[in-house]
Amino acid sequence: MKLNFNKANITMSISILFVSMVLVAVLFIQYKTVEQVNETDIENLRDSELSELISTWKSKYEEVNDQLQETISKIYEYKEKIAANEEASELLDEELKKSNLLLGTTEVTGEGVVITLEDNKETHITASNLIELVNELWSAGAEAISINGVRVINTTEIVDVAGYILIKPKQRITSPYEVKAIGDQTYLTSTLCLKNSGFIDRYQNIGKTVSIEQQRNIKIPAYTDSIEIKYMQEVEEE
Repeated sequence: MKLNFNKANITMSISILFVSMVLVAVLFIQYKTVEQVNETDIENLRDSELSELISTWKSKYEEVNDQLQETISKIYEYKEKIAANEEASELLDEELKKSNLLLGTTEVTGEGVVITLEDNKETHITASNLIELVNELWSAGAEAISINGVRVINTTEIVDVAGYILIKPKQRITSPYEVKAIGDQTYLTSTLCLKNSGFIDRYQNIGKTVSIEQQRNIKIPAYTDSIEIKYMQEVEEE
């Protein structure tokens, strides 16, 4: 965007310089012409000839002045277009940033919680356990989630596959499972740790190895797989 703006400024500067050169050239020609016409010549001119000469120079002046005014108008028009385009571009950039954040296609950082789940001798962590945790985090207001460094979005599929867990389409993960969530860390913690009903308390009660930690600067990577839309279509205006 800065490059386009500089080009526009260069264009306007060249236009102003050109007009200035034209005006200087006209004034110089006028001066040389007047200089060459001495007082005797002027006195010898008839009234009709003098009027014709004045009219000629007046027409030339008006022509140059019209060109100057037209160029100034174009310069103002260019400035307005540049300002409007910059404002529109900034708004589009801002909306694009918000969309990318919501879609998960941008790396993000912020406060939140880190939940660690591990297999132990008695129990193993399953895909359904991770899905339940992710859903509780979304419900508690999490804005971004990752599992073992893999970004999870609302269409992510998590499945059990022969001794390991697969985050579709191709991310294979194993214990320990580190689930990071960005959001209000106090609210996320209190929701997950509710007595007898929160995820942490329930899973610890059945022998699962689960812990939670608050952190101020959690980093969650961007979603790298393609986002495929199969069924949604934009509503066409009638």
